[in-house]
Amino acid sequence: MTSIVPGEASDPAVSEPGRTTLAVAGLAALGIVFGDIGTSPLYTLKTAFDFLGGDVTPDRVLGMLSLLLWTLFLITSIKYVAIAMSIDNDGEGGILALMSLLGVQRRHRPAIILAGLLGAALIYGDGAITPSISVLSALEGLEIAAPSLTHYVVPTAVAILLVLFALQPLGTSRIGAAFGPVMLVWFIVIGALGLWGIARYPAVLEAVNPYYGLHLLATNGMRGFAVLGGIFLCVTGAEALYADMGHFGKSPIRFAWSWIVLPCLVLNYAGQSAIALLGEPVANNVFYRLCPEPLLLPLICLATVATIIASQSIITGSFSMTRQGIQLGWMPRLHIKQTSERGYGQIYVGVVNWLLMAVTIALTLLFQKSDNLAAAYGIAVSATMLMTSFLLFIAMREIWRWSIITSGIVAGFFIVIDAGFFSSNSLKIVQGGYVPLLLAAVVYGIMLIWHRGTAAVAHSLEQVPVAVPEFLADIEKRRIPRVPGTAVFLTRTTSGIPPVLLWHLRQNRALHERVVVLRVATESKPRVHWPDLMTVSREGDSFWRITAHFGFMQRPDIPRLLEEAQQKGCEVRLDDVTYYVGHEIIVHRERGAVLPVWQEKLFAAMVRNATHVTDYFRLPSEQVVEIGRQISI
Repeated sequence: MTSIVPGEASDPAVSEPGRTTLAVAGLAALGIVFGDIGTSPLYTLKTAFDFLGGDVTPDRVLGMLSLLLWTLFLITSIKYVAIAMSIDNDGEGGILALMSLLGVQRRHRPAIILAGLLGAALIYGDGAITPSISVLSALEGLEIAAPSLTHYVVPTAVAILLVLFALQPLGTSRIGAAFGPVMLVWFIVIGALGLWGIARYPAVLEAVNPYYGLHLLATNGMRGFAVLGGIFLCVTGAEALYADMGHFGKSPIRFAWSWIVLPCLVLNYAGQSAIALLGEPVANNVFYRLCPEPLLLPLICLATVATIIASQSIITGSFSMTRQGIQLGWMPRLHIKQTSERGYGQIYVGVVNWLLMAVTIALTLLFQKSDNLAAAYGIAVSATMLMTSFLLFIAMREIWRWSIITSGIVAGFFIVIDAGFFSSNSLKIVQGGYVPLLLAAVVYGIMLIWHRGTAAVAHSLEQVPVAVPEFLADIEKRRIPRVPGTAVFLTRTTSGIPPVLLWHLRQNRALHERVVVLRVATESKPRVHWPDLMTVSREGDSFWRITAHFGFMQRPDIPRLLEEAQQKGCEVRLDDVTYYVGHEIIVHRERGAVLPVWQEKLFAAMVRNATHVTDYFRLPSEQVVEIGRQISI
């Protein structure tokens, strides 16, 4: 397996032979980054018409298209592509990376933590809904092409989703190579269909004037406000642009968005609006009304493949965010399987996969139609975007050093827009918007309880540190035998003798000739490079202390790290190493309990089911000794 080691290249745009071209990287980004936002024409305008209700008049059609175009421009092009992607955490993006950039691990910043964790939790809700609404909306074209097959839409969608999730353990490195070209074909096709629609009614381009959108909002009361919930679906994949920045770099994503994705989306939305102005029915799915009847079935097949790619992208994104959460200490350790030797981002997290599958299938069976899922979809993404805007305000002040007035004007503008979309989507909480909120509440609760529990354990383990010289003098005085070999003790302590070593000595009454105390620290940046990765200090006769720093996008590899430590003066014998790790058993503290009983029990259950430190640090199991210890919190 490929591992992150000192000196590894961090620029995701650099490949083994050399730097990939912008066009090739942009093509790859099409398959991973733009699947969600690229398939939104399947359901966005259709949902907006449903939310607005009433007659389809020219003013209403132009108004909706105007709102849609300006939403794409302001939210995606300006907020995310231009601004958010310029505030990166050592090349990484996404709400957790942004939260870490703002120093939550160095300072207690509850408001920033709340915004970051809540936004991340809501993305899991998005991850459960995206596959369902995307695949359903693609297959609903059968209602137009072959009405007799309508009752097969839901069973077929469930079958596709089952296969999609079942294939996840195999990895996506091979089929992923085809994602970019397929999505390029998709964008070309929807752009061409849009051009065909515009050619039939060129006056639709008047919607570029924002007056039409503002007029729609001003003259339609609550229906005009509610239609924002449908319009918002056109940018549901915008958060992915920021989150996937670390995989491709800024330039390829900006290139693909500006020259391929945005033009094709605009053309298609304008084409759909044009045929609506011509009097074509907007019921069922206006997207498919653009297509000539002989080509309808091939388009449905292409749309289904595109939605599978979009679903794959959001599933992979959920895996990546889970790993970030684990590395940053906000989630319990889960087993992460590397599915490819060529890409660090090619991972599989079984627990996340099967839970997402269960929720996605349940949503498909419960809601039956993409229209019904639309209400549940928008609220998750709009809330995440609102949290991101709040964090961007803090970043403008602290990272860019903008004045509070400038930061307030720029970020406040987006906060107002995001709040408007969130408020509009909130009108649909009863109709399904409660689903992602419940999912987010569960995930947020797990993250918060895990973090509070691990802090309580660390506090419980705190003791008056025993200095190394004092400790070594004591074992010599007591004639504690020193047996051959090297003992490596993994610990959280920064100085003195770690508790796991003292417990080992108390039970075994012997100590190895060479002792290494190792602490692994996860930093708030994605990658740490040589020489910052590791410090080695000799604190006594055959006694070394190693502190290894890793970024939250790196995999700790302890055996490999010890090889590097040898070069820095640590005289360990790699062929004779025994690793000692603590295995905590959480018990209730009768007095002065840190956590409420229900949180304590949930945390204890997570600890029992978390991946062992042995697996997490990739230690050779035959060389590991686990020391059980009861921790009362």
